[in-house]
Amino acid sequence: MKTRVKICCISSKEEAQQAIKYGANGLGLVGNMPSGPGVIGDDLIKDITKTIPPTLASFLLTSETTAEAIIQHYKKVYTNTIQLVDELKNEEYQILRKELPWVKLVQVIHVIDENSVTEAVEKSQFVDAILLDSGNPNLQVKELGGTGRTHNWAISKKIREEINIPLFLAGGLNSDNVREAIDAVQPFGVDICSGVRTDGKLDEKKLEAFFRAVNG
Repeated sequence: MKTRVKICCISSKEEAQQAIKYGANGLGLVGNMPSGPGVIGDDLIKDITKTIPPTLASFLLTSETTAEAIIQHYKKVYTNTIQLVDELKNEEYQILRKELPWVKLVQVIHVIDENSVTEAVEKSQFVDAILLDSGNPNLQVKELGGTGRTHNWAISKKIREEINIPLFLAGGLNSDNVREAIDAVQPFGVDICSGVRTDGKLDEKKLEAFFRAVNG
């Protein structure tokens, strides 16, 4: 099965169209975060979302942790997917499902150790997909992705084998290692931010090389 590609940290309509031109299946739009790259304002997220074809996934990355705050954030932007970068209590997912039944929910799991497997299996009951990233939400300033670091793909593979919903793999991917990552984990999709950028901007040569590696 062809591996899907999500390009994250989209910062303009022009970047969105660039990513789509090269074959992106989803675009990530980063809302307010405690740390990490790519944060843009909600008004800009909304404007970019309007230009994304409805057949593609538009991801709002939110660090909110209650259903009420997530819904308020969503209603400022109206993406078709919400990427939850922090942990939610289980009852919050049920509220989200009830209030936003048409929106896909993707839960980020920060791969740290074997406990990440247990967490992913539990959260997979409540969402449409799991996204594995590098980071550490236990730090004083939470690190919720966008680190540019790889993590232990053996743990990622174990998670993929234990859950029965799609899995996206993120964390330090680039054209040099993405094929190895796909072969090791066999994810539904891969997610990339810094690996296709130069000085923070999308780089067409890196985009082309990345998609060639994914599809090779």
